[in-house]
Amino acid sequence: MEKLVYLAGGITGLTLEEASAWRERIANKFPKDIIVISPLRGKSYLKTIVGEGTVKDHYDNKLLSTSRGITTRDRNDVTRCDAILVNLLGATKPSIGTIMEIAWADMLRKPIVVVMEPENVHQHAMIKESVGFITDNLDEAVDLVIQLLKTGC
Repeated sequence: MEKLVYLAGGITGLTLEEASAWRERIANKFPKDIIVISPLRGKSYLKTIVGEGTVKDHYDNKLLSTSRGITTRDRNDVTRCDAILVNLLGATKPSIGTIMEIAWADMLRKPIVVVMEPENVHQHAMIKESVGFITDNLDEAVDLVIQLLKTGC
């Protein structure tokens, strides 16, 4: 039986490369029965819009990237996933969308694995109490998600 893991993390204010590279890199680390869901899927048009610049929080001329489109799809993805892996490594400012995704996942009692450094801007009491696991190692986070979603003995 396939399981779904949602890859949350910063996008706004990052280059497309910064927002997508880690997601692409770890996608191959999951076994075939764990499907990775990226909030950047289906948004190849961002390459043209953003170029070498940074991603804005929304784009009104692309339905998947309007404020309502982003919120609707990301909330649906969190709702249907079996776990959420949140990469906050290197964050220099709060990722508001990612915090929303953590809150949705917590409300739905989804397993949440967060990757962030001890001095990360997201080190906050409410985050620490809402997530199941915090590590500063992305590979360890992937392994943990695999173990959480593993079926059988």
